[in-house]
Amino acid sequence: MPPVRPAPTLARVRSSACTLSLQVFVALVFTLCGLTCPPLAKTATGAPAPAPATGENAAKEAAPRMPEQPAGVPYWDNWTDGQGVSHLTKCKLRNFTLMHMAAHADPQWVNHAQQGQARMVTSVQPAAWKGGWHAPESVQWIIPIQGVWFVQSMDGTRVELNPGDALLSEDVGGKPDPEGHVGHLSGNVGDAPVALMITQFAAAQPSHAPCQTR
Repeated sequence: MPPVRPAPTLARVRSSACTLSLQVFVALVFTLCGLTCPPLAKTATGAPAPAPATGENAAKEAAPRMPEQPAGVPYWDNWTDGQGVSHLTKCKLRNFTLMHMAAHADPQWVNHAQQGQARMVTSVQPAAWKGGWHAPESVQWIIPIQGVWFVQSMDGTRVELNPGDALLSEDVGGKPDPEGHVGHLSGNVGDAPVALMITQFAAAQPSHAPCQTR
């Protein structure tokens, strides 16, 4: 006859039942979560991504950022003092206003340095061109667009301007010094032609002080 196994005790029955119930519960939770719980988003490093902002924080993140005020746009000011002597001073345009230049364009910072009747002239100076000493007839902005161009004022300051540099030429009304120098001396640097974009203002008045155009 086969050996008779002892009947399980009550404690063993309860332990087996509890273990089985726990396994069923855990399996049920994992099954339901797999069906209804969205997986956690992960970043490029594999870590869970932060939860999206809600409420007031979401509104702050959605609001467009205000563009930063420009630190200043540099230019050279060729001006004449009360004695008729010209000088060159490094300045910056700073008075910018944030505005829309077109209906569907993003806002941009705008400075109205000069206004009024004006004409734009493009000058191409041949290689080795020299301008001699002279004073302009009107206030004008000059920007090289090709080649390197130099300007020298009556006080002896000499600067070289590369494409994209800006010069405010307002040495109007200069007086000749004992050597006959008046206004400024200018010319090409190197052996290549120089192209200048010149905007001349008919009614603009020279400031006779440095960096007044802001």
